[in-house]
Amino acid sequence: MTDPLDVYPLALGRRAFLGNTALGLGGLAMRWLGGGDDATPPRGPHFTPRARRVVYLFQAGGPSPFETFDPKPLLRERHGEDLPDSVRNGQRLTGMSGFQARLPLAGAFCDFARHGKSGTWVSDLLPHQAQVLDRLCIVRSMHTEAINHDPAITFFCSGSQIAGRPSMGAWASYGLGSDNRDLPTFVVLVSKDAQRDQPLYARLWGAGFLPGEHQGVPFRPGSEPVLFLDRPAHVDAAQRQAQLDALQQLHADQLAHEHDPAIVARTRQAELAFRMQSSVPEAADLRSEPDSTFALYGERAREPGSYAANCVLARRLLERGVRFVQLFHQGWDQHGGLPGGITRQCQQTDQASAALVTDLQRRGLLDDTLVVWGGEFGRTAYCQGKLTPNDYGRDHHPRCFTVWLAGAGVRAGHVHGATDDFGYNVVDGAVHVHDLHATMLHLLGFDHERLTFRHQGRDFRLTDVAGKVVRALLA
Repeated sequence: MTDPLDVYPLALGRRAFLGNTALGLGGLAMRWLGGGDDATPPRGPHFTPRARRVVYLFQAGGPSPFETFDPKPLLRERHGEDLPDSVRNGQRLTGMSGFQARLPLAGAFCDFARHGKSGTWVSDLLPHQAQVLDRLCIVRSMHTEAINHDPAITFFCSGSQIAGRPSMGAWASYGLGSDNRDLPTFVVLVSKDAQRDQPLYARLWGAGFLPGEHQGVPFRPGSEPVLFLDRPAHVDAAQRQAQLDALQQLHADQLAHEHDPAIVARTRQAELAFRMQSSVPEAADLRSEPDSTFALYGERAREPGSYAANCVLARRLLERGVRFVQLFHQGWDQHGGLPGGITRQCQQTDQASAALVTDLQRRGLLDDTLVVWGGEFGRTAYCQGKLTPNDYGRDHHPRCFTVWLAGAGVRAGHVHGATDDFGYNVVDGAVHVHDLHATMLHLLGFDHERLTFRHQGRDFRLTDVAGKVVRALLA
């Protein structure tokens, strides 16, 4: 019997090789001519958008809903009692409280009051946000799968717990394109006055497998907002332009041989960096703001890099055509010392968060700007560790937590969803992370199932293989 492999040495001639591999080579050629694995499809909204830009106030660490937007009187009534097994129903705990013999319920130390035309309950730790309630859509029924910070914040920022996927800001940049050729499409701000309890990573605003031009650009406080952007003293503008022209020619030669889209992205980034040498200092300089701005946002807004200053900067960037601004404020991870810790966090962020909504509305920008506030998960109804009269902490809780939205296309003055009396499970109007992303993209004019990018033979999207638009959040 002839070994089938023996025929292959006879088929190595040019004609036979091309004939036997026609489908393979032809398929590769057609893929390249038709757009290739990493080709960029035509961009632009699929339908008329409600929002042109997004500012995401990310409260990293997981704010407790019980001390902010979701009051639970029952926790106060049963303070110190064990969480009923029927409520937990065998759901997993973190390794930080899973070993505890008891899970004592912890009532909030602060009070709540009704505010706005809707009469929504809000903690007395948030007096300024209470004043803008009629412009907010509060979602009390968020939930996620991730129970620890790293996968949870990665999931919120990229739609996947696996590191390396494009961030939501990168997807927005990829879909919308630039609205200002002199500034990045996606900018990241990190509060310098926050407690650095959980780390932040560049992948949270990375482009993943999208072209590198869509990654977020971090702005730092001080005279050099973007690292390595300034020209050396001995290089003038003409010399720098000559360098860019030479670099562009080298990239063009490389692209002709390698056909790698990343080369085009590098060229665009270099050209943008050149233009940013004049645009970034102007945008980041808050000294031109009138005193009324600092009265609105608070005196801390005069401190570069503070949460309040970053909120002012976010508004200035949005005014200048930046599509997506993500502001990270760490320090919400209160496993212990929650009364003092969350009070400090609210004092740092409450006024400026409310001021940003008010400022955008006064300037006519709120109608087409989506504002989002929230963290990566919530906190437990029970105390982690020892429950004392004046001090306690809460563990991570992915089953239910609160975020709010405001602005373009959002149902203002509305509370969506509900949790049970213990604040442990969603009982109405569940909103998953993928659902939130789908809704955000919908407001930006995109069908989240159609905003895709082909990578390694698969069409990827921000919402992976799930997600639905939450129509109840829309005006």
